[in-house]
Amino acid sequence: MTTKSGTGPFPNVFFVVQAGRLEFEAVIFVATFRAANPDFAGRLLAMEPKGARWSTPVAISDPVRKFLKDNGVEILPFENRHFGESYPHGNKIEAMAALPPGPFVFFDTDTVFCGPLSSVGFDFARPSASMRREGTWPEPPLYKVGYTEIWKSLYDKFGLDFESSLDRSQPDEYWRRYLYFNAGWFFGADGPCFGERFLHYAHAIRWDTPDELACQSLDPWLDQVALPLVIHSFGGGRPGPELAGLDGDVSCHYRALPLLYARESDAVVAALEAAVSPQPIKKVLRLHEPAKKLIYQGKGQKLRAKFDRNALPRREQVLRNAIRREGLWLR
Repeated sequence: MTTKSGTGPFPNVFFVVQAGRLEFEAVIFVATFRAANPDFAGRLLAMEPKGARWSTPVAISDPVRKFLKDNGVEILPFENRHFGESYPHGNKIEAMAALPPGPFVFFDTDTVFCGPLSSVGFDFARPSASMRREGTWPEPPLYKVGYTEIWKSLYDKFGLDFESSLDRSQPDEYWRRYLYFNAGWFFGADGPCFGERFLHYAHAIRWDTPDELACQSLDPWLDQVALPLVIHSFGGGRPGPELAGLDGDVSCHYRALPLLYARESDAVVAALEAAVSPQPIKKVLRLHEPAKKLIYQGKGQKLRAKFDRNALPRREQVLRNAIRREGLWLR
């Protein structure tokens, strides 16, 4: 793993975990991470929310907590002061205040690792994020403000240079022209500093929304609206070929186990099933109905056989609907 920040070869790798689906995704995350990164010498951090902004318990269960600790994961609490249950995606933003200083890489818990992070050419002085996304935001209203006006209003709000963010190989008013990421992974030079700006931008967009965004939904897109602004403000941008292993041979943001079995590569499925086959991991994951049925009862492989990976629907929602028709949309 290379870094041009001069702070050493291993960043802090963190994810957010809480009771429910995320804690079982975290078991898969850690099992595959450790299998793919046996020589990783950095800190693997599970950020656990606390505070009064949840109507249901968020503390992870004892079996998952023990598994994480047994596998060298540090569990760090953080306070929900701004979002919580009203916007769960805000966890990744607020968690960063509790990170130790220095380079970091964030991953969503619904990630499987197939290769070592050491093969990824991180430049922590130039942050970036995942481009595995669709044109989900904004949705410009007909005959009113367009992509340019909407995005430019945000850059102007925070004193950022809009023109330098554009991909001029893409046509005007086409969503790919504008800097837009999936927040499934991102990285930067200093976690608390990045998180402070991320929170500032997200909070300002949500509570002091520019007029140009009047017709736009910010739920669940707020983190993905603020993220490109934060990355651009730190001198970052679209990922180059040195980061191709993320969303590639190194990591896979699968989003949901049924989607993993339906569309991801044989290598991803093999990495998942091998990593979670040991009995201690199986004992924990069997507590989660989707993992129990799809992984251990073989229903995932049966679902996989129903889809041609070379002829999948272009839109994820179409694939999700097809899985639902099979009765296997389990989360």
